[in-house]
Amino acid sequence: PVPVSRTLPNIPSFLLFRRILLDTGEVDVPQYINNLKKVLEEEECDIEHIILTHWHHDHVGGIPDVLRLNSSDCKIWKFRRSDKQDDVLPSKISFDYLHDGQTLSTVGASLRVIHTPGHTTDHVILSMPDNKALFSGDTILGEATAVFEDLHDYIQSLLLIQKLEVDVIYPGHGSVIKNPREYVQYYLDHRKERENQVMEMLKTSKTSVTESDIVDAIYQGLDVRLHLAAENNVKQILVKFLKENKVEFKENKWRFIAKI
Repeated sequence: PVPVSRTLPNIPSFLLFRRILLDTGEVDVPQYINNLKKVLEEEECDIEHIILTHWHHDHVGGIPDVLRLNSSDCKIWKFRRSDKQDDVLPSKISFDYLHDGQTLSTVGASLRVIHTPGHTTDHVILSMPDNKALFSGDTILGEATAVFEDLHDYIQSLLLIQKLEVDVIYPGHGSVIKNPREYVQYYLDHRKERENQVMEMLKTSKTSVTESDIVDAIYQGLDVRLHLAAENNVKQILVKFLKENKVEFKENKWRFIAKI
C-alpha cells in the first residue's frame, strides 16, 4: 500500500510518505489546515516538496496557509503553462518548474512526473512505478467525467495513462479507483460516443452548421440553461476534428471534409 494521507475528503490534497504534499486545496479552509497540521505533528515531520498538478485555485490556493505550518523551507513545483503566464500563485512565493519525465524523491518514495495536458495546459500526474499507483489530479476523477480545455490533448493524455502499469488511481476529487484500466476505457468510450454523434450530424448535413445547430440536433430536450455549456463541449469536439483535418471552419460554421 502507498503511505497516503488525504487530509480532508473533499479537498484535492494528499500527503505522501510524510514529506511530499500533492496540491494544497483552496485558500482559507481551516479544517483542511488543522487536519494537515495534526498529521504533521503526529508524524513529527515537515513537508519537503509541494507539487501542484495544475493552476486551478482549488489546487493552489492553500499554499500560504500550508507554508505557515512548515518549520523549514520546502520546494514548490508546477509545470509551466503554455497558454498564459503563471500568475495565479500567491505573490512573493517562488516555485520551480517541473518537466515531463522528471523524478522527485524523498525517503522511501520516488515520483515520476508525467505531463498530461487537456484539463489545463500545465496539468501533470504523478506515477509511483514501484507501487503501481497513480495520482491523477483532475485528468481522471473518482466520480463522473472530467472537464477539459482541449479535447484533442485530453484524449492523448488518457491514451498515455492507459498504457501505464497501474493498479490504483488516486484522483484529485472523488473515490480511489481500483479498476484503472476499465475506468480509463470508460472515459475514452464516453468521449468517443459524443464524437460519433457530432460527426454523424456533420456528415448528414447538407449545409455548414454552427455549434448551436449541433446541440439542437444531438442534445434533444436539453434545458435551455445548459445550452451554452453544451455548445462549449461541442466546440471542443469540433476543434479536435479540425486538428485531425476532418472538418473545416469558415464564417463561423463547420463542415465535414470528405476524404478522397
